[in-house]
Amino acid sequence: MINRIRDIRKGKGMTLAELAEACVPPTTAQTIGRLETGMRNLSLKWMERIAAALGVDPETLVRSEGGEHPMVVAALKRSGPEALAKPREALSPTDLGGEGALTVLVVEDSVGEFRPGDMIWLRQVPPEEAPRAINRDVLVPRPGGRFYFGRLIDRQGDFVGILPPGSGQKQQVVEGPPWIAIAEMLVRRL
Repeated sequence: MINRIRDIRKGKGMTLAELAEACVPPTTAQTIGRLETGMRNLSLKWMERIAAALGVDPETLVRSEGGEHPMVVAALKRSGPEALAKPREALSPTDLGGEGALTVLVVEDSVGEFRPGDMIWLRQVPPEEAPRAINRDVLVPRPGGRFYFGRLIDRQGDFVGILPPGSGQKQQVVEGPPWIAIAEMLVRRL
């Protein structure tokens, strides 16, 4: 089995020290580094501690050696694409873990910056977590099985204000939504 700790840690933008500190109980960056490289045995206990600190399921940390996995090989910068010092495994939205169910919104018509075929991956959170979603794209359920999608621009009490994408749109207000789904990733075919 190959462990994916480094790929998941980097995908979440964490350093070795940050991951070590997030473990319960905390450990050292050196220990995390040894577990990542296979210099130290990744026991079930370590898998559970590290997975909890990363917010993923323990089984996400390992994968079989067989089969091709998508790899991140370069980073696009102002000067152009630059090769990574060492390629790393690409992570899907489901690999990133987190609290709340994942939801996908498929774009069928061009709307604002979104194109037909785009898939917007969103994570459902309870309405009381709406303040962390201000100025983010969200999907909000409405009565009758309908939804509003757009930028969350306001929250007052049980009311949330959403500005739909595209020019000339008016703010939509929803009272007491059961959840709000915050956009986490845009998948676009070229």
